[in-house]
Amino acid sequence: MLLGLKTWYEKLVLGHPKMVLALVALLTLAAAAGLPRFKLDASADSLTLEADDSLDFFREVSERYNSGDFLVVTYRYKDGDLFSDDSLATLRRLQDELAMVDGVAGVQSILNVPLLYSPKLSISDVADGIRTLSSPGVDKDLARKEFLESPIYKELILSPDGETSAMMLNLELDKEGLDLVRERDALRRQRNEGELSEAESQRLEVVSEEYLQHRTAQEAAARERVQEVRAILSQYDDNAELFLGGLTMITSDMISFIESDLVVFGAGILAFIVITLLIIFRQPRWVLLPLITCVTTAVMMLGFLSWLDWRLTVISANFVALLLIITLAITIHLAVRYREYFSEYPEWDRFQLASATVAFMAKPCLYTGLTTMVAFISLVVSGIRPVIDFGWMMTIGVTMALVLSFLIIPASLMLLKKRDAGQGRDKSHAFTQVFSRFAENHKALVLGVAVLAAVISAVGISRLKVENRFIDYFDDSTEIHQGMLVIDQRLGGTINLDVVLSKPEQAEPAFEGEEDPFAADFGSDETGMDETDPFAAEDPFASDDPFASGGDSEAPDAYWFTVAGLNQIEQLHDFLDAQPEIGKVQSLATLYKVAQDLNGGGLNDFELAVARQSLPEEINQVLVNPYWSPGQQEARITMRVMETDPDLSRDELIQRIYAYAENEMGIAPDNIRQTGMLVLYNNMLQSLFKSQILTLGAVFAGILLMFLVLFRSLWLAVIALVPNMLAACVVLGGMGLANIPLDMMTITIAAITVGIGVDHAIHYLYRFREEFAKDGDYVATMHRSHATIGRAMFYTAITIIAGFSILALSKFVPSIYFGLLTALAMTAALLGSLTLLPLLLVLIKPLPKPAENVPPGKSIPAAEACTS
Repeated sequence: MLLGLKTWYEKLVLGHPKMVLALVALLTLAAAAGLPRFKLDASADSLTLEADDSLDFFREVSERYNSGDFLVVTYRYKDGDLFSDDSLATLRRLQDELAMVDGVAGVQSILNVPLLYSPKLSISDVADGIRTLSSPGVDKDLARKEFLESPIYKELILSPDGETSAMMLNLELDKEGLDLVRERDALRRQRNEGELSEAESQRLEVVSEEYLQHRTAQEAAARERVQEVRAILSQYDDNAELFLGGLTMITSDMISFIESDLVVFGAGILAFIVITLLIIFRQPRWVLLPLITCVTTAVMMLGFLSWLDWRLTVISANFVALLLIITLAITIHLAVRYREYFSEYPEWDRFQLASATVAFMAKPCLYTGLTTMVAFISLVVSGIRPVIDFGWMMTIGVTMALVLSFLIIPASLMLLKKRDAGQGRDKSHAFTQVFSRFAENHKALVLGVAVLAAVISAVGISRLKVENRFIDYFDDSTEIHQGMLVIDQRLGGTINLDVVLSKPEQAEPAFEGEEDPFAADFGSDETGMDETDPFAAEDPFASDDPFASGGDSEAPDAYWFTVAGLNQIEQLHDFLDAQPEIGKVQSLATLYKVAQDLNGGGLNDFELAVARQSLPEEINQVLVNPYWSPGQQEARITMRVMETDPDLSRDELIQRIYAYAENEMGIAPDNIRQTGMLVLYNNMLQSLFKSQILTLGAVFAGILLMFLVLFRSLWLAVIALVPNMLAACVVLGGMGLANIPLDMMTITIAAITVGIGVDHAIHYLYRFREEFAKDGDYVATMHRSHATIGRAMFYTAITIIAGFSILALSKFVPSIYFGLLTALAMTAALLGSLTLLPLLLVLIKPLPKPAENVPPGKSIPAAEACTS
């Protein structure tokens, strides 16, 4: 069969090189035509688990409380007091301009929020109307004091030093998008459970496409909105220090970072490839051929993704760099082997050289490609959609790199004239043999270092954590970092966390006993009427009384507006406010505290009900509607968590809140639930440990199986796997010791390390077996293998290490970690393959003795060795 494939390949590719190259060129042009359709995705969906019930709940809560996304603008006046006439005039102009931005539903600032203590009002005064800082005659000093001390605005709208104010740009809620995504996710769940009909399957395809197109349009509009807001803010740079914050801004900037990394690092790696090839081969053809192959692979793969509308995310942003480096590694192996044949058999013609190179390299390259694919396919078990997509993208990309390398390089060599390959001038084998001599002469040291590295790595792995600060993702020179720092430390925190309380099943009625003049209105029947109530028919408050029949339809669900309900909210509110990681907390308890203060004492249930009915709309919008859903019998406590807190542990905080609510307050587990971006992000982080174990387990199992098939020896399979397992453990242990948290990008490093690292093992073992057949001498075979395949391994490893190190120049910190940690991992893999791997072969001696019919010192012809 192999002989038949070889013949087919020689006739098609080597026999018609011009046709092959023309076909590749046409396919590349077709793929390149799709590049204008290429898109990036940095939406919130890319930071969450694909199947997370909390995500559905988060969307429900957002829609229920009409809490769309928002942007935050921090404002500090440069030329004097924030409350001076000039400063407020500047702030007013800025606010008016921002309010006109498309998609901004409203702007809240110190200029237009209700004032209740400037001067202090009574509840009846509040009912008559409210004032703001923009109202005539307002005392600015009292307003400043209210913003600093009022439970409503403290640490929310004005910094403690009174110099920095925040403007909240509330964005329109994307109800259409929420409806589409909720329908899509519901159909996906049905599909996963095997309960989807044919019509529902078709609807799933339709709604998925509709949502994708809608989200694309929304993301484009959001980016334009951020750019427009920034353009407005830039006009005020001379008068004020301004920072922009919010998830929409972060998403927009992350896309910019990804685009920059794609362009800068793609170009940087290409330049590095040229320099590396010039240093290694010193011939134009061995620079151009690998370079053309790399560029063709990248263009074809990106075009393929573009035509499928398959988008790169933060996780797959380094996809192009990785693909270029993997492609380069394959081409270097082909180039080195070709040059070896040229040096050994200078009389061979172009066909013989190309055919022998392909015949010898086909099997090891195929298996290295397959093992690399296994490593990337293993990422699909993560449950995180961007990681899954990255795994599939790289799997397809490696396949494409393998095919194109074996088409472009051999076909091109058939058209180029034979030239002196300069083999005699390449002295790199002397350097690689340093490792083989070291392994031979220092066996105990090599084994000791390996064992020590394994022990230290185990300690480091035990210290691995998933908790990280989102602010640490961005270089401190970026606006994201600076803006988050200001908002976090001066204005009550950045990332949102909500606690949603459901009405207790055994909740007491609003009034009890004889003191309640309207007790009959809360009867057990549907109307709430009681025939014994003498005032039921002639109640002068019938039209306004929330407890009268035919009155407020929300009355039966007003538990959270009773003393019992508000006391419960207040207790939990105060607990949350006391937590060091939590900044600003807001809930109905805020209104309750203010109402008690304005009333000069406590309020009973009836007074609360009357007050609720008489609140002006401005107060309802700020203090009631965001925290109470009468239709769902829910109360909501919102808070902002400080990302700059060095001790922030999201999962521990979430569990601490649940423990207090259930153990100290007696709230049933079914009646409390937390949501918000903090919960969604935490769920994703907590899944990383499990997925890392599953990923590595899948990688090692798959690769071990492939080694068994390739080498037909358990010992060889184990020997090949050990150095790569050690390299993966070194990088994970190094992360633990350096306190680098596991995140969506670093989770891929171990799989990449094993996937690429085993390439060295396969190539080395494959060549070792060939060399061993010459004389059966393990030590001599080791030295010869280092002098031949060792050079290709060294070239490819150095290229990978230096190529990934370029990512250290990024402003996106996960990309920096990804580049440097991958470089570290590949260094460990190279050292293991050049020292530990050959030493294990020498010590264990897993190969059978050479066949007696092969005279010592005579090698099997390469083409025959590969097809026999």
